[in-house]
Amino acid sequence: MALSSGSAVLSVPALSVVLLPEQKGKRCDACLRLESETIRLRNCSRCHSYWYCGEKCQQAQWKAHHKKMCKAYNRYTASTAFQALPPNEKLDSLLLSHLVAELFSNSKEEPLALLIEDQPTPISTFSSLLSGPIVNQRIPPICPMGPNDILLEGVLDELYSRFGNNNFVIHSHLVSIAHGIFPLASRLFNHSCVPNAAAKYIFTESEPVRMDVVALRDIKEGEEICLPYIDPALYQTRQQIFNLTYGFVCTCISCAFAEKIGPIPQPPQEPAEREMFERSLRNFVFPSLDSQPFDLVLPKEPYETIPENMLPALHESFLGSLSEVFSTTSHDGPYRVALDVGVTILAVYALLYPPNYPQIGMHLLEMAKTAWNAVVTGDNDENAQAAEDRLKDELRVYLTRCQDILGIFGREGDSAGGPLEEIGILRRLLVGND
Repeated sequence: MALSSGSAVLSVPALSVVLLPEQKGKRCDACLRLESETIRLRNCSRCHSYWYCGEKCQQAQWKAHHKKMCKAYNRYTASTAFQALPPNEKLDSLLLSHLVAELFSNSKEEPLALLIEDQPTPISTFSSLLSGPIVNQRIPPICPMGPNDILLEGVLDELYSRFGNNNFVIHSHLVSIAHGIFPLASRLFNHSCVPNAAAKYIFTESEPVRMDVVALRDIKEGEEICLPYIDPALYQTRQQIFNLTYGFVCTCISCAFAEKIGPIPQPPQEPAEREMFERSLRNFVFPSLDSQPFDLVLPKEPYETIPENMLPALHESFLGSLSEVFSTTSHDGPYRVALDVGVTILAVYALLYPPNYPQIGMHLLEMAKTAWNAVVTGDNDENAQAAEDRLKDELRVYLTRCQDILGIFGREGDSAGGPLEEIGILRRLLVGND
């Protein structure tokens, strides 16, 4: 069946989630909703380390896994073995603890039997996923489960071998807040660096976090639906990541082109050459950039080939240096410099990401905010009405292109705020300023 852009491909609940450390105490550990004036969090009266937005969430997580971990949790997280782990392995150890506790909490059977049930369950689906490459695999310590610990032989190996290549980063408004396990999504979707779909996350009171997979463009009948396992902007290092973490070599059109061209040339370092290169890049991707009135037409198809003189734009150091300049100038000015650098970043994104990729929309929103700052502060190259009118034209275009992309992706995560709401606010401010 053919799918149109913005269509829901799959909706599936999480098997287990764990908040990033900086989110603990700010969000419900069960449904991940953010504390607010209407959502008040209370912590577990026993361990005081898990927080819930209400009794239903607390009871659901107590039944799912917390009753097996509560008593030993603080001693476990304070242990030398846990504290010695790198941050990413601490998250893995907590998520693995949740998963193992679920095995014991929901059945009287031995854990290994649950992993190979005849009738598919989320846990048996997870255990049926392909293992990642075994490269010095060291299973992190998990929270003690009391008398059940003796039953863990063989189970931890089975579960942890699938962690690195099957867990998802959960985000709200495209900002990472947690890690989670969605076995059916892992089973159904392969990777591509030019994906035609993306995952977003929905938080609902007293319900497990839900992943919704959304089509980023029209998908033909019979076409494989693919998600990005990592950021496609990691152009030079992604094959190494695929090999070490996932155990495969990506052969998408982007990676096939990367294999064909070989090493990426360094971007120019001398200021005059660098400026000329950046201008050439902007003109290549956006030939109508200097039109009157201002316009910005984004590519409708992913780039399968790129001219040789544009290849330095794919060097990871190029995007990194541009992002540093944009981050500083978009907040503190000069805003005109930020907008020029922002368009250059947008050109790089157009080379690296497929059309309608959410990060392109988020960058356009940042450019819209920067243009608004330039309008209200009078920060432009000319103290003239023509310069202000040009800035307002740019702002309108950035908002329209941003809405085009993020409207396809739709709302996700926390119900309040988010990029779509910010677009509406900027539109109203612009109307009021005219």
